[in-house]
Amino acid sequence: MKRAGKAVAPVDAKAHDAAVDQHEMPFLDHLLELRSRLLRALLAVGVLFFPIYYFANDIYEFVAAPLMAHLPGGNMIATEVASPFLTPFKLAAFASFFAAIPYLLHQAWGFVAPGLYLREKRFALPLLASSILLFYLGMAFAYYAVFPLVFQFFAGVTPEGVTMMTDINRYLDFVLKMFFAFGVAFEVPVATFLLALSGLATPQGMARKRPYVIVGCFIIAMLLTPPDVISQLLLALPTWVLFEAGVALSRLARPGEKREE
Repeated sequence: MKRAGKAVAPVDAKAHDAAVDQHEMPFLDHLLELRSRLLRALLAVGVLFFPIYYFANDIYEFVAAPLMAHLPGGNMIATEVASPFLTPFKLAAFASFFAAIPYLLHQAWGFVAPGLYLREKRFALPLLASSILLFYLGMAFAYYAVFPLVFQFFAGVTPEGVTMMTDINRYLDFVLKMFFAFGVAFEVPVATFLLALSGLATPQGMARKRPYVIVGCFIIAMLLTPPDVISQLLLALPTWVLFEAGVALSRLARPGEKREE
């Protein structure tokens, strides 16, 4: 029975891949499918928006806590008339998007899965789960590790006689940018693994380009973070470490290649 099971598996994989090659949807059907997936994604974000908006002020207090701890009196300001309403509204919209990311990626998976071979599907599901986890880990790292150090640094270098007062909308723009930057940076292992899996790059080739990657990490960190050394280092160094982890994992995609660095 075991031998029979082993003999059937390659046939099933070949039959599946052959069916993928033979089944081609018309271009209009692809557009309709894409439209359906996008509408479902927008509906999911809309459904999440209303309960999240109910707690928008509480969520903003949580997001602002790292800065509030270093502000005189623990108070922020609103420099525009509509900011007290629009800022929580915008926060709820982005929070709904971040919360819906697993479902959004599920819809993306549903769109591309019919065109994937069986081997690609086996890799895609773990990569999908790990990409979601890594994005959330990047946001958590920004909130719990980066924000306290950065805001403490900013408060410490404030000139004498200057009161540090931050607008609520400007602060939200800042943290959203940081959340997105660290969330995307933590996707580096997935990106390197996909490069190796697709054959566009080899683990050895990526390892030989390590000096350029390190320089690129610091350049990207300089562009995405405030002009202070702390936040730039806290983005560049983890990105480099994650690149090294991605190179190590990418060897699983090309196990037959000889290691040369």
